[in-house]
Amino acid sequence: MNHFLRTAPTSRLLGTLLGLALAIAAGTTIAVAAQGSGPVPRRESLAAAVHQALRARAPQGVFARITFTDNLISSSEIQGSDPLLNGGTGRLWITAHRLRLEIQGDNGDAQIVINGRSFWAYDPAFRTVYRATLPASALRASGGRASHARNALPSLTQIQSGLHRLARHLHVGGASPTDVAGQAAYSVRVSPRQDNGLLGAAGLAWDAVRGVPLRLGLYARGNPTPVLQLAATDISFGPQSESIFNINPPSGAHVVSLSTPTATGHPRAESRTRHQAPVQGVKAVASRLPFALAAPASLAGRSRTTVRLLGPAAHPTALLLYGHGLGSVVVLEQPSGHARTIQAPSGDQPGLSLPTVSIRGAAAQQLQTALGTVLRFTRGGVAYTVLGSVTAATADAAARGL
Repeated sequence: MNHFLRTAPTSRLLGTLLGLALAIAAGTTIAVAAQGSGPVPRRESLAAAVHQALRARAPQGVFARITFTDNLISSSEIQGSDPLLNGGTGRLWITAHRLRLEIQGDNGDAQIVINGRSFWAYDPAFRTVYRATLPASALRASGGRASHARNALPSLTQIQSGLHRLARHLHVGGASPTDVAGQAAYSVRVSPRQDNGLLGAAGLAWDAVRGVPLRLGLYARGNPTPVLQLAATDISFGPQSESIFNINPPSGAHVVSLSTPTATGHPRAESRTRHQAPVQGVKAVASRLPFALAAPASLAGRSRTTVRLLGPAAHPTALLLYGHGLGSVVVLEQPSGHARTIQAPSGDQPGLSLPTVSIRGAAAQQLQTALGTVLRFTRGGVAYTVLGSVTAATADAAARGL
């Protein structure tokens, strides 16, 4: 796979863009759903297929026409037309340190643009632009890794050893030879060994010649249809013009500036922060909060395993973890003035139409998806967020235990 695809910085879009989160996470991959009549590679072990992909000659750039499918949220909870929630078609360009992804919709195009250290993402449903400056260290590290990439490639034995370690936690299938959009490809499917969460499996296919990923999908437990998938109907390889990435967000949009840990460039302060001992345990965390910490020994049949303080002293948040593995329940507690609500649409505005449930007298917003549930409510000046790869009933039971 091309070194810039292997080492390109990864970004995540915050807020309500659940569908776009997958697209960003898969920002250095190209998914191709349609199968053509191209060649099929010879059968290889998974380790050999991965080793071959890592040694592949790098394309200078990539262009793909894509289709984004989003079955994460029930259509009954979606109001209006939103390409991030309903899915849509679009285009994707990638070259060294640059990425542009657009998903077209009736109310505008959702976009992500990474151009060097500059990052912005546009949500057409709320006419909001999220901007950030990526850390300079990310580009330096990427360039350093790229220059030594071929010498640092793991051996076939090392890859096989890594797959054996991975198999302790996941069921890892073999490399299946296939034809994806006319490209000789290998595909693999992995699934968790513990089925206590809602995630069923993840599937990936990649170009056997270039090593470029060609299909990425997530599956809910018991459902053979992907919940989220990024797919291209056409793909080409070659240099991409810089003008493709030198574009601006739509004018008149609301701008939200996002901060990144190292974008401000204070290495000494960052070093102190990284090496500062975390505040952990019920008593230690409770002593740093301006409110009474709710930390029962168990919630929804799961024992408390972690209590940790997050955020700066001025905006403290308590994180509590209940259970183990994918079926764990996460609880966040913070002063209500510092918490953000999940905005519901108004009038003709697209977005999520979230149900409201009562949690011991408090009105709670509930977002139920095929892969998990998020529940948020405020009580006594404290904002509680309960989330996990669990059903709505489990999240509801956990919230009632607080």
